[in-house]
Amino acid sequence: MTQEQTTRTSKFLSLVLRHQPETAHITLDAAGCAKVRRDITCAQLDEIVATNAKKRFEFSADGTCIRASQGHSVEVDLNYESKEPPPILITAPRRDFSKASASKVC
Repeated sequence: MTQEQTTRTSKFLSLVLRHQPETAHITLDAAGCAKVRRDITCAQLDEIVATNAKKRFEFSADGTCIRASQGHSVEVDLNYESKEPPPILITAPRRDFSKASASKVC
């Protein structure tokens, strides 16, 4: 699969698994999983899941389902363990604010 094909397929998976499952005529279960279909080969899915830099997708433990691991606009329960945030969080500033002077920041 070429990089362009991988990117196109990954974007389609994001659309269907995160926002519009009805686009591909699928139904997500409560955890956001969809059964793996055969119109995208397992090798292609394996490549996308393994190489996605942002780790957007994951397989179920038995490999029969795939789901997006973040960024849903549809109701899903990812069943992630809740954790207490650290006492100090450091984030990078947004690019559009990075050149603002201190006097212009409210």
